[in-house]
Amino acid sequence: MLLNERTNRQSRLLQVADAMVTSARTAPKGKGLDLIEIITVTDEHIAELSAEMLSYGEKTGLKFILRDAENILQAEAILLIGTKTKTHGLNCGYCGFPTCDEKLKYDEVPCSLNSVDVGIAIGSACATASDWRVDSRVMFSAGRVAQELGWMPGCSNIYAIPISCSSKNPFFDCQSTRPINQENPKS
Repeated sequence: MLLNERTNRQSRLLQVADAMVTSARTAPKGKGLDLIEIITVTDEHIAELSAEMLSYGEKTGLKFILRDAENILQAEAILLIGTKTKTHGLNCGYCGFPTCDEKLKYDEVPCSLNSVDVGIAIGSACATASDWRVDSRVMFSAGRVAQELGWMPGCSNIYAIPISCSSKNPFFDCQSTRPINQENPKS
């Protein structure tokens, strides 16, 4: 039997995505509360996310979202990791409010511990991608637009991790959206 790696690339990457999901799920959580939500985006939903990112980028004027919308089309899968907006009842004040009850009046403000949990889950998922030598990048942009699409109801702080298996990471060394300084082109 002869197997060309290009013919089973997506199935291999979906195995990596599953391992990344497991890493994110088993990452430590503040106060032991598991409020992390994870979904894997593939195929036509990647195209849908990209199209919505283009629209969102045009609406907001955030040029990096337009760049990232093109980049994710090179992904075989995208992990979305977010957190439910629930407080931990510690009244720590890290969110900027003196008590959790005060924070609850502003549901869109995430609990700081939930934000840390998302970061730890993202780090665990990216470490797994690295272990498998898979191209990846953490994207605020795609996560923010996925939140706008309502793909993870009740979640905030959603980040995306597109993954790819190619000869060059398609998510880095992208064309800059910043104007070139004509006096010092290397800046």
